[in-house]
Formats: sequence, C-alpha cells, structure tokens
Amino acid sequence: MHILGGLDAPTSGEVFIDGENIGGMNDKQLSKLRREKIGFVFQKFCLIQELKVIENITFPILLSNRKPDMDYIDELCEALGLSERKKHLPNELSGGQQQRVAIARALANDPQILLCDEPTGNLDKKTSEEVMDLLNGINEKFGKTLLIVTHDNDIAQKTKRRLRIEDGEIVSDE
Repeated sequence: MHILGGLDAPTSGEVFIDGENIGGMNDKQLSKLRREKIGFVFQKFCLIQELKVIENITFPILLSNRKPDMDYIDELCEALGLSERKKHLPNELSGGQQQRVAIARALANDPQILLCDEPTGNLDKKTSEEVMDLLNGINEKFGKTLLIVTHDNDIAQKTKRRLRIEDGEIVSDE
C-alpha cells in the first residue's frame, strides 16, 4: 500500500499511476501525485482534533492552495451522512462518523484512487459493514478505484475482487 501511494519506493520493478512511473519521481512530484490522484483512508482516522468536520475535509484542498468546490464537498457530505455534522469537532463524533469524515477528506481533492488501510479496523461489526457499503457506493457513484487492505474476511467478502497475500506472495485471486 505504501509503495502504491508513493510513500515508499519499490526495491524492484516499476509502479505506474495514470501512466506515470512513480519510481523516478522526487519528493515534490510524489507529494503532488498524492494530493491530486490518491486519497488515503487510515484505520486511525488521522483527523485534526482542533478542526471542525468541514475543516478536516477541506484541509487537503487548502494545502494545494486551491479553493474548495463546496458543491462537491456538500455532495460528499450528503453521500456520507455528514451534512448535519459539518460544524462538529472529531471528539463529538462516533467512530463511524469519524471514519466517514476521513473518507470525505480522502475524496476532497477528487482523486482517481482511494487507498484504504484497514478502514474498518477500529469499528464495531455493524459500523464496519456500513462503512464498507459507503466505500462500495463511492466506487459506483463517483467511479473511484478502491484498494482496501484488511485482515477481516467478512469485510473482504464485500469487495468485487480479492487478492490474498501470504508472506509477500499472492496466493489467490478471486
């Protein structure tokens, strides 16, 4: 996941994102690629506690010195059930709501790819299923490519395609 997201360099082979070999990119180019083409959803949410929901969502856009497309942001908030929570701080939200904020933030720059590292790892079973339904809905509604890493077989079964990896080797492709 870190190699695909340009966080780590491959020790061999090549990685192409949107036709570009990311292995030869410098830090500035990789940062730009991540800001524009890749969204990250982490297990621990990684929200900024001092910022309201709407500020957490728009933060990556502001880092790019761009003005947020508030119509798109409102559409994301509506799709993720956050419309009534935009002015709340993260500590005023449930775990599922915090993860939905993290998903909205990952989508704020309208990336092509969403990399999700154990996106349901900190959630109860019911909320995990809701988050997976939301992620699948994002794939369908917004046409995003999703890569989800999970150890939870029930969550994996909710995806369209599964690769099982053991000891660094693909052992099955379903």
